Amino acid sequence: MSVMGAFILPHPPIIMPEIGRGEEDRIRKTIDSFHEIAKRVEALKPETIVLTSPHSILYSDYFHISPGASAKGDMRKFNAPDISVDVKYDTEFTDLLELLAQEVEFPAGVLGERDASLDHGTVIPLSFINSRYRNYKLVRIGLSSLSFADHYRLGMLIAKAAENLSRNVVFIASGDLSHKVAEDGPYGYAEEGVLFDRQITKAMASGDFLSFLLFPLSFTEKAAECGLRSCIIMAGALDGKKVRPELLSYEGTFGVGYAIASFTPEGEDPGRRFLETYLQRQKSQMQMIKDGEDAFVRLARYSVEYFVRNRKQAALPEGLPDEMYKNKAGVFVTLKKHGNLRGCIGTIAPVTGSIAEEILKNAVSSCSEDPRFDRVETDELDDLVYSVDILSPAEPIDSLDKLDVRRYGVIVSYGYKRGLLLPNLDGVDTVEQQIQIALQKAGISRTEKYALERFEVVRHQ
Repeated sequence: MSVMGAFILPHPPIIMPEIGRGEEDRIRKTIDSFHEIAKRVEALKPETIVLTSPHSILYSDYFHISPGASAKGDMRKFNAPDISVDVKYDTEFTDLLELLAQEVEFPAGVLGERDASLDHGTVIPLSFINSRYRNYKLVRIGLSSLSFADHYRLGMLIAKAAENLSRNVVFIASGDLSHKVAEDGPYGYAEEGVLFDRQITKAMASGDFLSFLLFPLSFTEKAAECGLRSCIIMAGALDGKKVRPELLSYEGTFGVGYAIASFTPEGEDPGRRFLETYLQRQKSQMQMIKDGEDAFVRLARYSVEYFVRNRKQAALPEGLPDEMYKNKAGVFVTLKKHGNLRGCIGTIAPVTGSIAEEILKNAVSSCSEDPRFDRVETDELDDLVYSVDILSPAEPIDSLDKLDVRRYGVIVSYGYKRGLLLPNLDGVDTVEQQIQIALQKAGISRTEKYALERFEVVRHQ
């Protein structure tokens, strides 16, 4: 056997009467859909429920599978300790899933558990299911900051474990959609939130799992969603399967999108092997990016690739534009992988004899000395996207009114502490955000009398 049914379920605490205290009636469609899913799970009678939750243990580079024989959790932090769930884990399934991951050197396993209790992203869906069916064991898995492709691969491993064990499995993708779909919601409003919810629920209704993979990361971050990666793991668990999709409900009453969807496998369909299609698109897109790089970015790429492969800095090549040899400036080199920051190091003012030398040196630092990341490895090189910022000389300013997050970068200083933030960054939309991040980087308190400088950049991508 394998995955017999898969469901996308939200986890709003307010849906529980003990927490909502009447407010839950405002999402009645969601409540009714939850009860319908519970009926469907009861009819399928799974031996194992695999549940992915964005509120379980999360690592940037590893998928955590909950270990042990059992676990419990409640809604105590939402002032409702009487709402609780107690489950037994499917240890045989967990052991096999970890083994399958190890065999292909995939970063998933039971290491690093910081909190054994069930999170609310698990408790809420299971509370509804348990009202009708309890004869199952659970496999609980957290998300990660790894690529969408890796989330899909995890789903494929889950399906393989189910098949190898001949388990009847139901998959629960726990996750809310955008948290920014209404001005009066707790997280405010963003146009991207409404657009994201519209697009992903359309994909749910049609079973278009490829669309899950194609959302730009910068777009989903602005939408402030928490369920997409759960949906992608679920899609991987149904890789190559014909499915009957059904979007049961969608509501955004409280400024957060709650969608409930059902997917019933109905045999094999080689045309639904979406990872292959996605990777081919990614490869074509990366080639287009490389073909469009100017001399500044090509030099940064050359510097990183030479250093990673040879463990020494490259010599300055010939044939660059004259301005790169003749001019001096501070330079920042930024590396991204699958839309996530992978390294960023630079100099506020020049420390070498030319812009070209500055790029060559700072590119090496970005891939090997950024304290937030491990060194870039050879197998990552084809996935890296580069940008190079050439800084103008910084000038002191005496007012935040003289800043513009799109035009100016900012430097904050207090004593020996100094922090810098580049302009025009995804997710930094206000001067206040820009200042706060720069202060955090410098370790400066907002109450300290810090000095401000601004600078402009020419960004090469």
